[in-house]
Amino acid sequence: PDVLREHIQKCKNATSFPFGVNVPMLYPNLEEIIEIIIEEGVKIVFTSAGNPKTYTQHLKAQGITVVHVVSSVKFALKAQEAGVDAVVAEGFEAGGHNGREETTTFTLIPIVKEQIEVPLIAAGGIATGRGMLAAMILGADGVQVGSRFVASEESSAHQAFKEVVVDAKEGDTELTLKELAPVRLIKNKFYQDVKELYKKGPSVEELKNLLGRARAKKGMFEGDLVEGELEIGQISGLIHDIKPAAQIVEDLMREFEAAKKEISQL
Repeated sequence: PDVLREHIQKCKNATSFPFGVNVPMLYPNLEEIIEIIIEEGVKIVFTSAGNPKTYTQHLKAQGITVVHVVSSVKFALKAQEAGVDAVVAEGFEAGGHNGREETTTFTLIPIVKEQIEVPLIAAGGIATGRGMLAAMILGADGVQVGSRFVASEESSAHQAFKEVVVDAKEGDTELTLKELAPVRLIKNKFYQDVKELYKKGPSVEELKNLLGRARAKKGMFEGDLVEGELEIGQISGLIHDIKPAAQIVEDLMREFEAAKKEISQL
């Protein structure tokens, strides 16, 4: 909670524009997190990994725009029913926690677009302006970009992890631990340990014991590239450098406009 408040205040000091806070609803101290967000006057909240009905109306009553992240049409409809202002449909290319359906972004966006009325944001496998345009042609109203900003100068990820992301090639990530919470990560030593355990037909409890606590923090924020959980998307194979966040945004928009011109000539 203290780190959350610190980061919110950093954002408030850096910009007068609205910014969003991502809230995975599986956190044990969720109620405290929600109250900090309200106290700090955050304008947009992205919820995920839980029931959107839990806090959507409470947050909206405080004037907060609520967006929920989903991995399927079923959950998109539930989010809309809960009253969210927009839905993020995230394909299984995305890094970190993911859906069990294993539906790609290319497939998921048009399917969800057919079923919901609220604005649709595409996520998973988007790190370029060309990818942005493709998502919008499929029916998205906007995009959510995650992995590309891990490799930004401002990112709080450990430098060693950023360098792993830049060096990643196609096929260097995999979705695993589906019995717990499916997660896409780099195939490091920890991943190999998980793979070996799977050969023995492990119980959920054995998987939990291997995972332990704070393994993602150990990997992504403390730089343990061996035993840490290194969550990143498939698109990491298209990320070749670490640069300022502002430059990433400028590049995305320049590529987006160039791709639009290219498409117009087809």
